[in-house]
Amino acid sequence: MFIDVHCHLDHFDNIEKIVSNARRARVELIITQGINEETNQKALELGKKFPEILVALWLYPIDSLKLNDRELEQIAQEIKQNKKRIVAIGEVGLDLKESQDLERQKKAFRAMIEIALELDVPIIVHSRKAEKECIEELESAGVKKVIMHCFSGKLILAKRIIENKWFLSIPSSVKNSEHFQKIVELTPIEQLLCETDSPYLHPDRKFPNEPCNVKVSYEMIAKIKNMKLKDVEKKIEENYYLLF
Repeated sequence: MFIDVHCHLDHFDNIEKIVSNARRARVELIITQGINEETNQKALELGKKFPEILVALWLYPIDSLKLNDRELEQIAQEIKQNKKRIVAIGEVGLDLKESQDLERQKKAFRAMIEIALELDVPIIVHSRKAEKECIEELESAGVKKVIMHCFSGKLILAKRIIENKWFLSIPSSVKNSEHFQKIVELTPIEQLLCETDSPYLHPDRKFPNEPCNVKVSYEMIAKIKNMKLKDVEKKIEENYYLLF
């Protein structure tokens, strides 16, 4: 089977069709991400309705800047109340492209790391233009269950991720991305997962992307690693269950 560990299904109105397309493509597990209170609730609703949809909750870095400490704590309590309905904390992290307010972002990120550690679930990390800072925060907290989502940082930092025994999820845009192809080449198969980031990062530079296209990530990994597709499927499924 195929697994999409990172997408945003709340963006779709025709969710039944999206799920049907995924089923036909043998995508049997799909983790949809919450990025704020509204999308957290939508993710929970989708997870309740469709057996293949799993849920990661919390706050996108820029959304975290909109909240005060009390509001962040309120969301933390809501996460704990729904701990049996989620498989990960995500999408969380730091973003220096959209905001230079690093210290406030770090404060929120640390709170999210604490919840992931408390619940003993993986943390799915957004690290745009702040890859080094994200790695330092995760290392400082001693986090073990980490998925670096759509990692666009320098290869020397990817090596540091690999040394930490964390996972890198490869988006379907790897088809046309030299950077992600290099990440696949560098990373042991034992530390790879696949994602679409739907509706973004379509393998053919179209819009919208959807979970059925996660197969492209698997195909590119098979090509780059000189493996059979079925062996990549098996190994990434093993990786998933070791982590989750």
